[in-house]
Amino acid sequence: MHLFEHIAELRSRLIRVLAVLVAGLVLGLFAADPVFNYLMSIEPASRLTDLHAFSLWDGIGMYMKIAFVVALLITIPFAFYQIWAFVSPGLRPRERRAALGYVPLAFAMLAAGLAFSWFVIFPLAFEFTTSVSRRLGLVETYGIVQYFSFMFNIIVPISLLFELPILIMFLTRIGILNPSRLRRMRRYAWFGLIFVGVLVTPPDFISDLLVALPLILLYEFSVFMAEAVHRRMRRRQEIQRPDEG
Repeated sequence: MHLFEHIAELRSRLIRVLAVLVAGLVLGLFAADPVFNYLMSIEPASRLTDLHAFSLWDGIGMYMKIAFVVALLITIPFAFYQIWAFVSPGLRPRERRAALGYVPLAFAMLAAGLAFSWFVIFPLAFEFTTSVSRRLGLVETYGIVQYFSFMFNIIVPISLLFELPILIMFLTRIGILNPSRLRRMRRYAWFGLIFVGVLVTPPDFISDLLVALPLILLYEFSVFMAEAVHRRMRRRQEIQRPDEG
């Protein structure tokens, strides 16, 4: 294929991803009401007496936030599949089968990120912020947009960061990254992950550490998996290389 043919195919696949995102948003709007009722029936929202609307747009904004998260859950695995379909013609049959395995892995890592952020980080951040308000003697009056923005600003970035090992393994597989380059990038990666940890958690050292440390371990796990992928690729190349002499 010529360069323009590759660009045309990439454009086509991007349009498909956008179409799935739009369809996910529509589905998310229908699912917003039951999802909202469920989220309000469990901890920590169930402990709140009322959530208030401070604007006529607050209810619509809440529905759109929920719809976006639903669309994201649907779109990410599909987007990984489209990436695989775009590069698969340049792979051998064995490499195609291996690359296709990244699609369910991407969904599994996204689910793990959702579980970690929902069951660990969000309750921790909520407890810390509400305890500070009570200590200061403030009346806790929460708006619906503020509550869900606080929730999604924690859950969405952390869930997406759990895709890091899959992305690094895939980029290593197609030759864009290698373990030595990842090791050279370690200090910058650590700094970026610590910055994310500080950004999405309450301003105290314990909360920052509880988020930043798993993210750093996630990066190191990504490097380890990239090394395993790289070793397998080199071993396969040596086996396939014709004997000299």
